[in-house]
This record gives sequence, structure tokens and C-alpha cells, in this order.
Amino acid sequence: MDMKTIYLLIPLAPLFGAIIAGLFGWAIGRRAAHCVTIGGVAVSFALSAYVLNHLLSGGEAFNGTVYTWLTINGVDFNVGFLVDKLTAMMMCVVTFVSLMVHIYTIGYMQEDPGYQRFFSYISLFTFSMLMLVMANNFVQLFFGWEAVGLVSYLLIGFWFKRPTATFANLKAFLVNRVGDFGFLLGIGLVLAYFGSLDYATVFAKAPELKDTTITLMTGHTWSLMAVTCILLFVGAMGKSAQFPLHVWLPDSMEGPTPISALIHAATMVTAGIFMVARMSPMFELSDTALNFVLVIGAITALFMGFLGIIQNDIKRVVAYSTLSQLGYMTVALGVSAYSVAAFHLMTHAFFKALLFLGAGSVIIGMHHDQDIRNMGGLRKYMPITWITSLLGSLALIGTPFFAGFYSKDSIIEAVEFSTLPGAGFAHFAVLAGVFVTAFYSFRMYFLVFHGKERWMEKGHHDHHHDDHGDDHHHGLGPNDKPHESPWVVTLPLILLAIPSVVIGYLAIEPMLYGGFFDGVISVNHESHRAMEMMKEEFHGPLAMVTHAFSTLPLYLAIAGVAAAYVFYLVKPSIPAAIDRFFSAIGVRKVLEEKYYMDHLYINGFAAAGRAVGTVLWKVGDALLIDGLIVNGAAKLVGFVSSAVRRVQTGYIYHYAFAMIIGALGFITVWLGARLGWFGPEVFQWVVGLLYPQA
Repeated sequence: MDMKTIYLLIPLAPLFGAIIAGLFGWAIGRRAAHCVTIGGVAVSFALSAYVLNHLLSGGEAFNGTVYTWLTINGVDFNVGFLVDKLTAMMMCVVTFVSLMVHIYTIGYMQEDPGYQRFFSYISLFTFSMLMLVMANNFVQLFFGWEAVGLVSYLLIGFWFKRPTATFANLKAFLVNRVGDFGFLLGIGLVLAYFGSLDYATVFAKAPELKDTTITLMTGHTWSLMAVTCILLFVGAMGKSAQFPLHVWLPDSMEGPTPISALIHAATMVTAGIFMVARMSPMFELSDTALNFVLVIGAITALFMGFLGIIQNDIKRVVAYSTLSQLGYMTVALGVSAYSVAAFHLMTHAFFKALLFLGAGSVIIGMHHDQDIRNMGGLRKYMPITWITSLLGSLALIGTPFFAGFYSKDSIIEAVEFSTLPGAGFAHFAVLAGVFVTAFYSFRMYFLVFHGKERWMEKGHHDHHHDDHGDDHHHGLGPNDKPHESPWVVTLPLILLAIPSVVIGYLAIEPMLYGGFFDGVISVNHESHRAMEMMKEEFHGPLAMVTHAFSTLPLYLAIAGVAAAYVFYLVKPSIPAAIDRFFSAIGVRKVLEEKYYMDHLYINGFAAAGRAVGTVLWKVGDALLIDGLIVNGAAKLVGFVSSAVRRVQTGYIYHYAFAMIIGALGFITVWLGARLGWFGPEVFQWVVGLLYPQA
């Protein structure tokens, strides 16, 4: 089998599974539906691993067109693949996490009536995401971009009978429309000025256009490269949930837990990060764009972390953690450490998918109660879920030797070396974020797995959030006990826990300093020296651990865990007192309202949009068009005809009287003109009125 056939098979295998399960799921049954979709994704993963191995052992990268869709004015719109080491790494992450989620879903969704539909959707998502990462041109990138957004929409609203789910998926779709509008404008600028949509052509031409300016408003010139890159990044802000387009991601937890792991943690939300890394030859030419990326990422990394502290829904804690970590990746992109961003993207995919699936396992054990205040002491009832969740949490907070340590510390170091104007603020944000991350992660961990068994205190059926589509009561009864989940749930947890622990140690040297991304990611080392300086200081993964003991991040992480331990296991009265204090000064309210961003969008932009629509409808449509022009013309004709109709009485003496009055009037005017009462032009006017053709 030649390599081109393999590249075609990788996205088509999950698509085949999605079509069979989606269109014929009713005929083939539940078991066949999950077998065909898991088979498709397994084939895709095996081939992706083969491709990565082929490239690592010196194989050639592939860049070629598979199919020309259309040609307009000399510009080709192609389906084509660019498979280099960045693509291959993304393909392996997407297919491996997807395979784990497919297996996990057998256990998680076993009682759901939409079982086949769910498998069809997640396989379709895998196809869409692979088309996005394998694209070699902007058109296919945009196709994949929109396709993953569509499947995300379908899956967030999977339980479409729940109003909260339909609201959440519309919110996700609309917020992403804003980002995608910017993305499309950016692609439009690329086509207009570069004359091509092919990556290789565009990247080769980019240095020539570095100093090109465009006029957006009269008298104001802007750098073409800065505007293009910022617009492309606006697309990433929507898809990768960066402030202020982040509001859809926490609500996306309305979807079933498996897709929270696959789409909203490991793969789709990292598409924006991947895209900017892929566009590095363009972003490197604009410090303005990089600074914009850096500041947006820093705001997201810190301020979304704060919101994680006050969440009580187990999935929302992990969701805000995802927002914060995406902020870290964006910060790395802003300081030109694209390889570090891609590295953190990979490590994060494993431990965040693990944390989400661990949360899902807890939800199963708790009979679909998601409130962490109702948990506690689950360690002895759910040992596999406990140990894997602990490993995932340790990776997330950056514990030495774990995957997250190598990638997160590399980001912090890269920001430290950056000379961009926003680097000072970003460095503070990513450092403070370490403490915040450790605190909310272990707050959740201690409340769920340690301490007293709060679910025994009452049969709580009232104030939890229900993660299943049916309406009957959930939660443990007073005589129920939590239970470990079935093997189809725990096996993916174990398989995701392994890379969450070891992948950072194994991959940091080749990925960041060993030429893994040579020829794929381009960095201008003269002006952006962070990676060069880090390379000089790097002496291996072991030395990095010993060095960590003399740096601040490790102690901030330890402090965060210690604070969570004291607050939630030793002295719960402390957080209660702090909570009262912050409530008194209004901070708690600001955090609960998520910085009032939803208020701004719903009561500001959305309400303003509706108000404009209402005015256009009532004034423009109802009053002016319908009322004045359409109905008004009809009423005017009716009014004139009703007035004229009164003259036509049918009585001969009325007509004779009208003739006499007319004749008298005419004689009066004629005499007046002759005797000089008024000028002859009045007479001519009257004659013209009576005999217009004369």
C-alpha cells in the first residue's frame, strides 16, 4: 500500500463508520454500530502511528493534491494533504483519544436511546478533525474547521429535549460564528494579496509582503501581515475558546461526558492552537499580532482559572481548567514558542481527556449526580477511577516527571525570556495560574475522593446537575453505595494515564530541542530568542526536574495543593470564612456571574441586535413598507376614487350646474385677462388645464 492511499484511508475510515452507524444504525443494532465505528477509528489510529513512525525514521513528508474541487480565475480550490511531523503528531493524538472515547462510550451511554446516533457523531467528528489537521490549503482547513464546529453543535445538544442543552449548543454555534467571520476575512486577505490558498505558496511569499500596508479606514494604514494574522487568530479565539469568545465552552458541558473529553478538551479546542503553529511563517513577521496573541492568552490563562475555584459541578471545574490551559498554549504561541505550544497541546490532550473521563466515571458511580459537595471518600469504592484521576491531577498541576510538568514549565520559561511588550503581564499570569490550577484541581480531588462520605448523609435527589437525557431522579439513595465503573470505562482511563505520566519525559528533548519541527515551524531567532535561550539552558529531562526545585512554579503548585488540603480536609471553616469575606466585598458575585460576560452578550449585543430587528420590523417593514408604500398606495387610490365618486351622481341637473359653474369660471378668467386684473399667463394656465393636448 503506497503512502498516498494510507493518507486517504486515515480520514475515510472513521467517515465510513459514521455513515454506517448513522444511516443504518437502526438496522444493524447497538453492538454492530459501536463495532464498526471503533473499527474505523482503530484503523485510523494504527495508520497514524505508522505514519509518525515513518516520518521519525527518516521518511519524506507528503504535500500533494488529492482532488481539485474547482478552479476560479486561475486559483485552485483543492482537497490536499500536508503530512509532516506536526500533522502526524496531531493525527496520533486525535485518533488515540478518539479511540479511547469510543471504547469508554460503550459503558457510559449503554442505557441511552440515542446510542447509535452518538457513535455516528463522534466518528464523524474524528473524520472532520483529521481533515482539518491534514489540510495543505486554507479551503480544506476551513472545511474541517466548520465541520468540527457542526459536530460539536450536534453533540452539545445531543439530549435535544433538554432546554439547557439546546441553549448551550446554540450559544456555542453563535459564538463560533463570530470567530469564524474573522477567520474567513483573514483567509480572504490571504487570497487577495497572496493570490493562492496553498500553504506552501503563501508561506514562501509571506516575507515579500512583510512591509505591505493596507488602508482599512481613510487615512489609516495597517500592516497587511498584522491584520491577516490577527483575523486568523480571531478564528482561533472562537474555536479555542480564548477571552472574550470563551463563553461557550463551560456551557458545552451540557453534552455527554465522552464528548467533553474528546471535543472540548483534547482535540477540537486545540485546533486554533494547531492553526497558529501551522501559520508560524506568517505570525513571525508581525510582532503586533504575536503581542495580541500573548495578551489574550495570558488573560484567559489566569482569569478563567479563578472561575474554576468556585465551581461545584465536577465537569465545570474541568471545563474551566481546560480554558486556562488553552490560555497557556496561546501564551506560548505569542512568545514564538510554537513547538512548546504543540508539546503542551499533546500532553494536555492526554491528561485532560483522562480527567474528563475520570469525572464521567465518578458520575456513573454517583448515579449521575455531578455536585462535588455530595461526594467524598470515593477512593475506597472506585480505586481505578481514584488512582487515574490522581495521576491526571498531578500531571495537570505540573508535578515533576509528569507530562504536564515538562510542557507547562517550558511555557513559563519561554515567557520569561520573551522581549515582547506584553511578556511581563503574561509572565505574572502564567505564574499565578500555577497556584490557582493546583488549588482548584486538588479542591476537586479532595472533595471527591477523600474526606467524609457526604452522600451518606442524605438521599440527595434535588440540587444536582443531571448528565443524562432522561428525566427520572438521579443520585445515590440513602442505602446506595458508589461502585467502580465497568472495564470499558476503566480501560481507557488506564491507557490515558500512562502517557499522562511518561509522555513529557520521553518527548521533551526531541520535540523542543531535537529538530522534530525543523522545516515545519519557522521562528525568527534574531528577534524572538526565547527558544534559542531555552535550548542553551536545557540539559535533559532529569536536569529539568532538579532545576525545578530552585524555581517558583514548583513551590506555587505545592502551595496550591497544601492550601486545598488544609481548606477542604483539615479546616473547612477557613474557606467558608473567606467565602463570606469575598461575598461581602462583591468578588464572589463577580465570579459567580463569570465576569458578567454572559450578561454583556445576552443583554448587550443580543438584546441590541433584537432591538434593531424590532425597530426595522415595526418601523421599516410594518410602518413604512407595508403601512405607507404598499397599503398606503392602495388607501390613497381608494380615498381619491371615493372623493371622485361623489361627483358622479347620475342627476342631469348636477351636471348642468357643474357646466354653468365651469363656464362662469372660464368667462371670469378670460375677462380678467382682457381687463388686466391679472396677467395673460393665468388665462393660458387655465386653458392648458382644460385642454392639455392643445
